[in-house]
Amino acid sequence: MEVGMVRQRRLADKIVEQLETMILEGTLKPGERLPAERVLAEQFGVSRPSLREAIQKLAAKGLLVSRHGGGNFVVESLGSTFSDPLLHLLENNTDAQRDLLEFRHTLEGSCAYYAALRATEVDQRRLGEAFAALQECYSREGNVSRAEEGAADARFHLAIAEASHNAVLLHTIRGLFDMLKRNVVTNIGGMYALRNETRVMLMKQHQELYDAIIERRASDARDVIHRHINYVQEVLAEGQQEAQRLARAHRREGGKG
Repeated sequence: MEVGMVRQRRLADKIVEQLETMILEGTLKPGERLPAERVLAEQFGVSRPSLREAIQKLAAKGLLVSRHGGGNFVVESLGSTFSDPLLHLLENNTDAQRDLLEFRHTLEGSCAYYAALRATEVDQRRLGEAFAALQECYSREGNVSRAEEGAADARFHLAIAEASHNAVLLHTIRGLFDMLKRNVVTNIGGMYALRNETRVMLMKQHQELYDAIIERRASDARDVIHRHINYVQEVLAEGQQEAQRLARAHRREGGKG
């Protein structure tokens, strides 16, 4: 009897390890519902009591949550890098927006580099789908919202992070995904208003990035990311300078008399 209990615990621990690996590598995403217990038990080749024990252990660790009548889910907040109040502060501060772009240099440059080295055929297919969705947004100029285009842009960069096969990079990008998406939307709106060639430049840069990753040119992929973000920084800085000149001119005008 005691031997059986030890075996069952060991089996449950093995299931825990497998599910933790799936969460860590991004196979199971935050908020995602796990397959039904019967299906999952069959996939692992284990009994349902062993599976339930493993799920209870993961719930105790704060990785899974069970909803009555709704199944088991990976917790939504998994990998949240910043709290919601801090996100709000970052999103509404000009200096913080500059800091985010600087951070993206390091983070996304590494993602692109390792994606070019490590992407599997499955990763390349998923990256191709994300790139096609972004290109489809570009082709609908005038008939696509900034939010839709920004989301497609952010999903393309997330697919690159997934293809990097670096769990820390992936979960950092995922934790920042909502802020990254809103940052892209804000940037796009400002850049399109400043320069007519912005859309063409972004299309070209994303095409170069996709090609470099697919062709496994790791250093080129990293260089494209740096050029892409440098371009965004350059255009936005130009807009800020223009806004400052206008504000200065209005102050002078108001000081007359």
